[in-house]
Amino acid sequence: MTGSGQGVTLGRTALRLAGGTLAAFIIFAPLSSLVIWSFTRKWYWPHPFPQELGLFYWRKVLEGDLFRALQSGFLIAVIVTVLTLVLTVPLAYLLARYPVPLKAVILLAFLLPHAFPQLPVFVNATTLLYRANLAAKVSGVVLIHMVGALVYAVWTMTAVFRSIPESLEEAAWNLGASRVKTFFTVAMPLATPGLVASTLLVFLYSLDEFTGALLVGSRFVLTLPVYMYRTSVGYELQVASIAALILMLPGVLLLVLLERYMKAEYLSMFGRL
Repeated sequence: MTGSGQGVTLGRTALRLAGGTLAAFIIFAPLSSLVIWSFTRKWYWPHPFPQELGLFYWRKVLEGDLFRALQSGFLIAVIVTVLTLVLTVPLAYLLARYPVPLKAVILLAFLLPHAFPQLPVFVNATTLLYRANLAAKVSGVVLIHMVGALVYAVWTMTAVFRSIPESLEEAAWNLGASRVKTFFTVAMPLATPGLVASTLLVFLYSLDEFTGALLVGSRFVLTLPVYMYRTSVGYELQVASIAALILMLPGVLLLVLLERYMKAEYLSMFGRL
């Protein structure tokens, strides 16, 4: 290898190392701040490091409303996920397999809650839920979460069903299977990875959703993001940091699973919807 070739190789290695270092700093610097604050009991200006560390705030969180927030948040996320998939999987199959009139308009309609700032959308929806006497109830929070969650299930599952060759279902029909039986014995098994990915997307959205849960749930329905907001508003940065770390754990685990089940052919179908 010539001297110029070695110089180019060293330059590329240095750039990759610098890029990796910068990416690691961007990712882990905020997380390290959360970890430090979660174990900090005293930290006053102008000291560059905490003056006193300990588990005081961890005990405070574990003895407080954290588990109630976790329980209600997971319950709401499970209900939202089940209802969303029950409603959207048949619709996604129809959109993927049949010449539905105004298909593009229907798909775009599910994007509307995310096409505008979340606050005015949820404020308008909250007004309707108050009129229906669903505010400050778990059912109201479930409905407001579904407003934003439907798009993830509809678009993902439509792309999944579009990626499955129609010839496989036609073969089942030629062998005498009905359309319903073909859907459950051919289409759904092949769409299982996409169904899992869609489930994870909806569950993560509901688990992390804050604005709708705060507006509709008010003081009576407590989720972990709302709990974290209340503690941060009270300037309890340690409690908020602990809540953020706990909320991050299921998100990281589920995103790892999502990366495993979200196939490239599903993503390629989004541009063909």
